[in-house]
Amino acid sequence: MTALRDSERAAESLGVDTRRIKLAVFVGCAAMTGAVGSVVFLSKLRMTPDSAFSLIDWTAYVVFIVIIGGIGRIEGPILGTIVFFALRRSLADLGPLYLTVLGLVAIVVMLKAPQGLWGLVAERYQIDIFPVRRRMRSIESSTKQ
Repeated sequence: MTALRDSERAAESLGVDTRRIKLAVFVGCAAMTGAVGSVVFLSKLRMTPDSAFSLIDWTAYVVFIVIIGGIGRIEGPILGTIVFFALRRSLADLGPLYLTVLGLVAIVVMLKAPQGLWGLVAERYQIDIFPVRRRMRSIESSTKQ
């Protein structure tokens, strides 16, 4: 999968069956998406098209989670989800006003920490729990090895 990500043509030239790998990844992701969707519907009391395609449930919350946690790293949305559920639980007594508070929190985080909360943590403590990002190395450091 790494070779496929870097260069599909190069992976094919090395004998990797890219079509089979893509199909397996798409089928696996579809299965996981279906499983998560079924768990979500189990938590709802009724199943209607409105509950499945609600703008707030599926769009606003996801955007909030990614903005708060941080984009570009796997850890960001995980931290964003934890913060979102903690805020939702603590602000539940405010009724619909909690959406306004969530919006204000998102604005403050965007202004103070453009890389999200995990970006602040990773920058300060130099940690990556899931190191899957590409890193640039200078020519000098690669020739020394």
